[in-house]
Amino acid sequence: MGRVLGEVVGRAGEEVQVERGPLGPVQFWRGQSRYVVGELLDSWVETAPWWLRDAEAGGASDDLVAPREVWRVEAVRAGRSRMSFAGVYDLTWDAAGNRWWLVRVHD
Repeated sequence: MGRVLGEVVGRAGEEVQVERGPLGPVQFWRGQSRYVVGELLDSWVETAPWWLRDAEAGGASDDLVAPREVWRVEAVRAGRSRMSFAGVYDLTWDAAGNRWWLVRVHD
């Protein structure tokens, strides 16, 4: 089961800083804590539902409905054991805003 993070400035999630390698995120910072990615579990591209795409007909703005890349990673806070403290996180890349978001933490 996953926990979706709260909405921030019209977007669900929490803005984070991410270091990206050739295959995806390798580490990210959530507040003052650094998380090291141990494994890339999955990645995909999400698009907005069809009913949000028609901005001209009063739908959402383009930046809210633009496709976004999502990475599901297993990560651990730096300095902790991966075997006992690893968590699963969904990170998204907002190309239009040049920002990364932590959108889901899996329990």
